Amino acid sequence: MKNIELIIPRRCCLVIIDPQERLMKAVEKPEKVVKNINILLRTFEVFDLPIVATTQYEKGLGPILPEVELPRKGLSKIDKTEFNCFFNTDFLRVMDGLSPAVDTLILAGVEAHICVFQTAVSAMNLSFTTWVATDAVSSRSKKNAKQAISLMQANSIFCCPTETVVYQVLKRAGTPQFKELLPHLK
Repeated sequence: MKNIELIIPRRCCLVIIDPQERLMKAVEKPEKVVKNINILLRTFEVFDLPIVATTQYEKGLGPILPEVELPRKGLSKIDKTEFNCFFNTDFLRVMDGLSPAVDTLILAGVEAHICVFQTAVSAMNLSFTTWVATDAVSSRSKKNAKQAISLMQANSIFCCPTETVVYQVLKRAGTPQFKELLPHLK
């Protein structure tokens, strides 16, 4: 198993996978997932860190839910038909365009056992330190999500709650960023 290191913000990119209308209607606890995705989005926006959001065949599954608070700037949005984000040429182009310092991906979205899982495995195999915010992912079946998270954990992908990610990015209390994010963390 890979040794765990704390998240270093300047080395991170947030990847939000497919929180779309038709998919979110079908998954377990969609409100919780959206809430935690929004906390991650706000954190990365406050720290001016890169964010990539994907849709899975938007024409068929609909746009990203309006409740998902995508930032107005610093966002790369990609529509794909591939389940694994890394199989999409536009996604690869965005990854290649990131700062060479970015070696850590934080993943959230749906479905945990399909697109999130495949993307996490590829990220890890491409030498990204990979974190999955477990309360910001879901599947149609709770069992499928739980098994995918377990399999990822067993294979050196770090799985943790959203707050574990956020507080690693924050590093300490009392900063302007902490004060700005605190209302979202209560």
